[in-house]
Amino acid sequence: MSAHDAHYGGDLVDGARMLALFGDVATELLIRLDGDEGLFVAYDSVEFLAPVHAGDYIEADGRITKIGNTSRTMAFEARKVIAARTDLGASAADYLAEPIIVCRATGTCVTPKDNKRK
Repeated sequence: MSAHDAHYGGDLVDGARMLALFGDVATELLIRLDGDEGLFVAYDSVEFLAPVHAGDYIEADGRITKIGNTSRTMAFEARKVIAARTDLGASAADYLAEPIIVCRATGTCVTPKDNKRK
């Protein structure tokens, strides 16, 4: 996460940034499945589990858990894999041997029938 992503005091990153990452993951999943970006309809649940700060490195992934006629239910997870250590220096960071889950979510996307290519 960059300094541009920090939204609150202490270089805390807005949780909406994790949802933006999940949106990118959803787009990739829909392109792989349907050959189209589709549309994100709604999040069913979102859990913010740990803080994210500018300088942290986040990995996000997702999977399709249910395929309907046009709807696709998905589950997402974001993990902090590197933690900024600004207490030690402006560019100091620690690799986390055990990533920290910072956010989980589930949501529904739709690929209109006319847009499916696969």
